[in-house]
Amino acid sequence: MPKLGIIIASTRPGRVGLPVAQWVDKEARKHAGFDEVDLIDLAEVALPFMDEPSHPRLGQYTHQHTRDWSARVDACDAFVFVMPEYNYGFNAELKNALDFLHREWLHKPVGLASYGGAAGGVRAAQMIKQVLTTLKMTPLLEGLAIAFVQQFLDDESVFTPNEHIEGAAKAMFDELVRHEAALRPLRTA
Repeated sequence: MPKLGIIIASTRPGRVGLPVAQWVDKEARKHAGFDEVDLIDLAEVALPFMDEPSHPRLGQYTHQHTRDWSARVDACDAFVFVMPEYNYGFNAELKNALDFLHREWLHKPVGLASYGGAAGGVRAAQMIKQVLTTLKMTPLLEGLAIAFVQQFLDDESVFTPNEHIEGAAKAMFDELVRHEAALRPLRTA
């Protein structure tokens, strides 16, 4: 069975992405379509702004943080990006994390769990698809767009979704499993 990486894109203090990602992680484990789930917090990964001298396509990494990031991403077969919308787009930390690598992303499906205000992060989700397809990733149609995300957080910052969000998460995990199996021959060729 595949390994799922859930990437928490936001790194700022007080971020909403952490409780949303913790819920996504719990739901992914409950789904049981993945052998292993790795909750990856970009705040903990703490990549500097792209500092490798060679193009990532070459895989000639000179820094340990890049080699560590490469190994962690390479070990995953599918991803969910838990991502905010900043000024109609996705955040710089997520773009930087994507740009550090190349081969490690190839032919892997990705579900987008976006959140924000009225639009639920859909503009950011649409914007990142161009980057993902350039990396030969497969962004799924099924995903989460959590509008007015604050309404789902309690005083302890625990995310409690409604039944529509729960249903969307299940559909996203189902499709991640299907797409991962379909893309696996491309990754192993």
